[in-house]
Amino acid sequence: MRPSSKRWTVADLLANRGTHQFAMLRVETLDEAAAAEAAGVELFSVPPEMLMDPRFRQVAPNAFAFPGMNFYDIGDTADFLKWAFPLWKHGADAVYCSGSLQTVRALTDNGIPVCGHVGLVPSKCTWTGGFKAVGKTLDSAKYLWDQCKAYEEAGAFAVEIEVVPQQITELIAERTNLFLLSMGGGAKGHAQYLFTDDVLGQNTGRIPRHAKVYADFKAEFARLQQMRVEAMRAFADDVHNGAYPAEAYVVNAKDEVVAQFREWLAANA
Repeated sequence: MRPSSKRWTVADLLANRGTHQFAMLRVETLDEAAAAEAAGVELFSVPPEMLMDPRFRQVAPNAFAFPGMNFYDIGDTADFLKWAFPLWKHGADAVYCSGSLQTVRALTDNGIPVCGHVGLVPSKCTWTGGFKAVGKTLDSAKYLWDQCKAYEEAGAFAVEIEVVPQQITELIAERTNLFLLSMGGGAKGHAQYLFTDDVLGQNTGRIPRHAKVYADFKAEFARLQQMRVEAMRAFADDVHNGAYPAEAYVVNAKDEVVAQFREWLAANA
């Protein structure tokens, strides 16, 4: 059920596991954040710099926000703490951490809610065989379970479970206390997570199998680009043939001021 306040808390998310299916998006701009808030999306993955912008909470006051970066862009445990504290101060509801379990423990020991990452973790996928599903064999399913338990024991409250067979996600969900953010992990995750680029159809690269496209922004961007070209070409043509600036687009001085200035120039220039 919806919390008494409009903004969800960690306690609310855990209390509503399995009874409310949460929607989650990765938003990259304030316009996207405002749209997701208006659309009723509860959970946001956000760039840290966006969360630090005071305008973020103006446009998305109710969003449960996870700022996140790849571990190699942050550093070791001490660096993660220095990174997380300002984000918490500026309204983060949790932080994404794909760093070490030591780092997860340090963050949670300091009161920062942590979301880990299991399954296809792009920054670590060399360990699981590249960009492909994880959990299709017994050994890899066991590996997923062990990772979830390790995150739970380290104090994380959630993990993103990415590109995992839905049956494996379901079995893990039945046995873990973690809040599961499913990105291609099936309906038994506690939230369904997609990137706004995919939802809006503005991804020009490969579209992941789990990503459902709801709009065609690529076509709209192409239409707008063609409009830009046409408008700029018309402007250039007007300049080249003398049609711009016409009288409507210039400022005039009074005739007497022009005459006085001409006389002054003749005498002084």
